Amino acid sequence: MADMRRVVIDAGHGGREPGAIYNGRLEKDDTLRLALAVGQILSDNGVDVSYTRVTDIYQSPTEKAEMANRWDGDLFLSIHRNAMPVPGSASGIQSLIYEAGGEAERMAENINRQLVNMGWKDLGIVERPGLVVLRKTDMPAVLLEAGFIDNPADNQFFEQHFYQTAQAVADGVLETLRQEEEGPEYYQIQVGVFRDRDAASRMVERLTQEGYPAFMVADDGLYKVRVGAYLDVDNAAWMEKTLRAAGYPTVMVKEAGRY
Repeated sequence: MADMRRVVIDAGHGGREPGAIYNGRLEKDDTLRLALAVGQILSDNGVDVSYTRVTDIYQSPTEKAEMANRWDGDLFLSIHRNAMPVPGSASGIQSLIYEAGGEAERMAENINRQLVNMGWKDLGIVERPGLVVLRKTDMPAVLLEAGFIDNPADNQFFEQHFYQTAQAVADGVLETLRQEEEGPEYYQIQVGVFRDRDAASRMVERLTQEGYPAFMVADDGLYKVRVGAYLDVDNAAWMEKTLRAAGYPTVMVKEAGRY
């Protein structure tokens, strides 16, 4: 990492709050083991890691969020295990975020993808704005449900592939940190390429007058006129369709950078 980044890792539950329980297995124990393993891998890769707990103690969700904010973390990861009213009726990993869009969703996507690649079933990303550790943290925050503690098959996979799971979670976090350094990828709609700067400027002015967020990119002697910079490809596709309906030739391009 160019500058040392800080990731705050929260082992869910703890102390008098065991979390989900199944056949004597306590969620708080699994989350602490996994949190410490993920944190060690991140530390070995040059990340400054802070933990909300490293022993079996209780902190309220508000205390956990306040600790992360006080430590000025770049990312926050809360590790949990899932459970269902009917034991064994669900399987897989899931990431919870405050709302869709932005770095939290990007981190959730990265973590989920890495876990799926090493064998976990993907239950997707879900918005949970009511969760305190997602709502009150000042940095992008993800709550990971690392399999179902009430599913014997998930528990077996958790144990047999524990270090691979920890590596996958850490890889997802590291990928997110690298993407933040590089700047996020944006989808833009290109409507023209000109050798004459004045011609490109006139196109930008025309589009702007029609209400489009147009701008010009100079690239190796050419002047490219583009509209918008969208993190969501669906939003970019909508803009491309709108421009085509207005008679503009279009091509969607993807760029990395901050706008």
